[in-house]
Amino acid sequence: MFDIVNYLSEEIKNNAAKKKLKAKSLNISNENFDYQRLRSSFKLSVPENFNFAFDVLSKTAADDEKVALIAIEKNGEDYKQVTYKDLDKSSSRFANALLNLGIEKKDKVLVILPRVPEWYSVLFGCAKMGAVAMPGTTLLTAKDIEYRVLTSKAKAIVVSKLHSDAVEQIKSNCPTLQHIILVRGERNGWSSFETLCNMSSDHIDRSMVPPTKSEDPMLIYFTSGSTAMPKMVERDHAYGLSHLITKTYWQDLKKDDIHWTLTDTGWAKAAWGILYPQFLAGCTIVLFNGEGFDLETHLKIIEKHRVTTFCAPPTIYRMMAQADLSHADFSSLRHCLSAGEPLNPEAMKSWENSTGCKIYEGYGQTETICIAANFPGMEIRPGSMGKPCPGLIVDIIDDEGNILGEGEIGHIAVKITETYPPGLFTGYFEDDDKTKQVFRNGWYYTGDTAKKDKDEYIWFVGRSDDIISSAGYRISPFEVESALVEHEAVAESAVVAKPDNLRGEIVKAYIILAKNYIPSEVLIKEIQNFVKKHSAPYKYPREIEFVESLPKTISGKIRRVELRETASNE
Repeated sequence: MFDIVNYLSEEIKNNAAKKKLKAKSLNISNENFDYQRLRSSFKLSVPENFNFAFDVLSKTAADDEKVALIAIEKNGEDYKQVTYKDLDKSSSRFANALLNLGIEKKDKVLVILPRVPEWYSVLFGCAKMGAVAMPGTTLLTAKDIEYRVLTSKAKAIVVSKLHSDAVEQIKSNCPTLQHIILVRGERNGWSSFETLCNMSSDHIDRSMVPPTKSEDPMLIYFTSGSTAMPKMVERDHAYGLSHLITKTYWQDLKKDDIHWTLTDTGWAKAAWGILYPQFLAGCTIVLFNGEGFDLETHLKIIEKHRVTTFCAPPTIYRMMAQADLSHADFSSLRHCLSAGEPLNPEAMKSWENSTGCKIYEGYGQTETICIAANFPGMEIRPGSMGKPCPGLIVDIIDDEGNILGEGEIGHIAVKITETYPPGLFTGYFEDDDKTKQVFRNGWYYTGDTAKKDKDEYIWFVGRSDDIISSAGYRISPFEVESALVEHEAVAESAVVAKPDNLRGEIVKAYIILAKNYIPSEVLIKEIQNFVKKHSAPYKYPREIEFVESLPKTISGKIRRVELRETASNE
């Protein structure tokens, strides 16, 4: 099978020779992991001309038998295997179909598809002919779709039947939208994805399409909108290659792995979990097209398909921590991961007791790759997001860009180095004001706050806007939530600041109760006293409100901005 690491090493060497640059080897191993050495010496060299679809997918497809996807239907039982060769051919068909429609390099294509193989055909097809794919979550409404088309000036949209009515509602309001393509269905006035592809060749001559440089746009992701309207984050072709860091140091992927990440196709997490690192590794991806979370179905998939590497958001691990897993077969698992929000130590302990696997947390954003993580071979300190990834300078800084010391709370930031940080975006699309807000003092400010210990482990505190200032104390919502969830009555919680005349702000907790618990004043007092014992007493929630659900973004993150507004208006 094609070895992407060796191939890229040769490409980089050739490119470097032409430019008289020194090339660094990309042959990296987690065996005998030496963090300090790697952090000081690692450098990812990017070829001048690079196209992920041609240079990774097409090369890996040389092995006809290598399975890229185990595509599982909604029932969790029926499935089919899709090879790298299949995806290479289908993506070439779609690339030719776009060219036949008159789509040109850098034109925008909005893609809203569930977890189906066609999603890959569309994204890689766009990459091959130079169009810019814009993945969108299947939770988007008609209003969301209209906003994305108008903001991006998209010329085409690719959707399934699920979103066809929504597109019909808004298409007349979107003058740039020239082509509407329906996957797995037909509709009057629409183009059929299957018909377009069947009429197109499964071969595309790379020399006959506009070449793509590494810095040419490949994707646009919209941020989740947890604090404001979604922003457009443009990612270039080098972005896919930069996930070599994600693949190697955090996910520890091998070509014989069966990898499963629970993610929607519209989140940037999909780029991490079911796309670039996995294709760089040449491994097999579990693609389950189910809705919601059904415990037994997920356990059966892990057992039946012998999943080896598994990544789930904290909410799923918390749900599993409350379930009886004694009957589950986790014998195939070797490496487990979590990202999206910090995971409380209690859930981590529960998972390890059930599976024998630790959970390695990773941290990053739509605007970055994985920039900090717990790596195989490192000590895991529960509650910490780990250390900065090799290849990036990540630190805790103040408003002026000064590096802070041990235990001081500040901004998580990426230093802008002479060789631009791998995987870091260069700015919000056509939004200079918002770009200037995050790029200043020689750093990229993530908008998150944290502190570091003496060993450089980073401890998440919260979004910059989420920090609670109460009677002179700075309180992390995450720390309070971690203490709360350890109480057996608490299934999930969200902590925000509430204005207070005496203290400035107080800690308010919104709590979803576990099964068989009933709201009461007695329970409130019990939970408050519990937090006092399991954290600094001043951090306890002075107000607790029991709720049935918590407001969340389409990516599953808690919208604390909404809860703060509610608390402020009480």
